[in-house]
Amino acid sequence: MSIIVTGSIATDHLMTFPGRFADSIVADKLDRISLSFLVEDLEVRRGGVAANIAFGMGCLGLNPVLVGAVGPDFADYQSWLERHGVDTESVHTSEVHQTARFVCTTDEDANQLASFYPGAMSEARDIELAPVVERVGAPGLVIIGPNDPEGMLRHTDECRFRNYPFAADPSQQLARMDGEDIRALVDGAAYLFTNEYEAALTEQKTGWDADEILQRVGCRVTTLGPQGARIERRGHAPVQVGVPREEAKADPTGVGDAFRAGFVAGLAWGLSDERSAQVGSLLATYVIETVGTQEYTLAQQHFLRRIEAAYGTDAAADIAAHLLCPVP
Repeated sequence: MSIIVTGSIATDHLMTFPGRFADSIVADKLDRISLSFLVEDLEVRRGGVAANIAFGMGCLGLNPVLVGAVGPDFADYQSWLERHGVDTESVHTSEVHQTARFVCTTDEDANQLASFYPGAMSEARDIELAPVVERVGAPGLVIIGPNDPEGMLRHTDECRFRNYPFAADPSQQLARMDGEDIRALVDGAAYLFTNEYEAALTEQKTGWDADEILQRVGCRVTTLGPQGARIERRGHAPVQVGVPREEAKADPTGVGDAFRAGFVAGLAWGLSDERSAQVGSLLATYVIETVGTQEYTLAQQHFLRRIEAAYGTDAAADIAAHLLCPVP
């Protein structure tokens, strides 16, 4: 079963502020805010939601198909992804724009201030999925991650027209898009991925309450930060999965992308929602233990030992039957 992952491909410029943003904010001057923070370090890392998800799936032994738009500076990044099991043949290269860039500063409370330069990502609207499917075969799932908004809408419309099952993951683009466009992204999705805040924002902007959204999607997956994740399906009791114990805490950037990678990998293996969420939660834990979204490494037996410690021997046995962590 092929998994097509669409969305942003970017480089991340990550900085750490040794203090609290809240200490520098004057509540009655927010309309004239002007702040500069002296940071301790700068890490330039590979990122972008689609690339992060595809990387995580590749580390678990799958061969996801990455679809997005990049600049001519993508060559080294492309080699990295291919070494980690990602099919990059369907990535579009712009002739005029550089690869997108994400710039983010994190304070000691793990709060973040960020900006994003789309660059070549704006050309994602020109990508058609049908030629990708002709090359790799019918998709088990198309993940429509945050991307050029017109590109997201085009991919969603094409999935509906061609009957490709799709997962809606609007993420950071929810703030930019209006209710009509968000309704177009969500309606008919096999899966809807959001965090808790994004779930509330989706309801507010679409005008649909939680029950109505659940009537319009096959499955609603909501990440809850330290409380784990909740999976809801019509006619079934909600499933909530906690998070494994962290061995360290370095940087939260990309945690949600890793959860999605693990969850979709579990679905591709034919696991239950609960087991899939457990894989996703552990993969997310690996990310929070490292600086950067693709700097973790997986060892099969270590991964299974952590699954067993967090979720029990039955969970480890179910996942072990499918897990393959290739060493690049």
